[in-house]
Amino acid sequence: MFEIVSYAILKYYYKDQSIVWGYDWNSLTEESLSLYKTGRTNANDGGIDFVMKPLGRFFQVTETVDFKKYFLDIEKVEKYPITFVIKSTIDEDELKLKIKNDAEKKLGIVKLVEKFMECIEEIINIPKLLAYFQKAITENQLSNILQEIEEQSKIEFHLDEWKDDEEMLLDNV
Repeated sequence: MFEIVSYAILKYYYKDQSIVWGYDWNSLTEESLSLYKTGRTNANDGGIDFVMKPLGRFFQVTETVDFKKYFLDIEKVEKYPITFVIKSTIDEDELKLKIKNDAEKKLGIVKLVEKFMECIEEIINIPKLLAYFQKAITENQLSNILQEIEEQSKIEFHLDEWKDDEEMLLDNV
């Protein structure tokens, strides 16, 4: 559920933000940021959890602070920057420091650890998610967030399939 709720909050947090970009000064375009969920929760498919368009920003959701998980995720996208959404109330800077210190103790190669740490674009913890949620509420996005959570839960837990099966059973009674 943490991944689903995080997705819904972040989707509506970024919804009204935009960037201006283009290939030259005469063809600049403003485009809204859009967050996409890329697979199922806990699918163990090795994929990235969310992708933001048009920035190509990757988000990975986790409940652990084990540096091996972070470094594996960074490695699987060839050291492309990733934003980690972490189910923790620990301060973002403290989380980053813990990951770094644990990696340095275990690996012993400071330069290697630094290269991996540079790939952590941002850490979004529970307090930051709550702040984003509060902002969304003040922007009247609560019903959209709840609807998104419901939709993603139906997909995740195959509730639409169960509804179809239930309707089919009732039709045959």
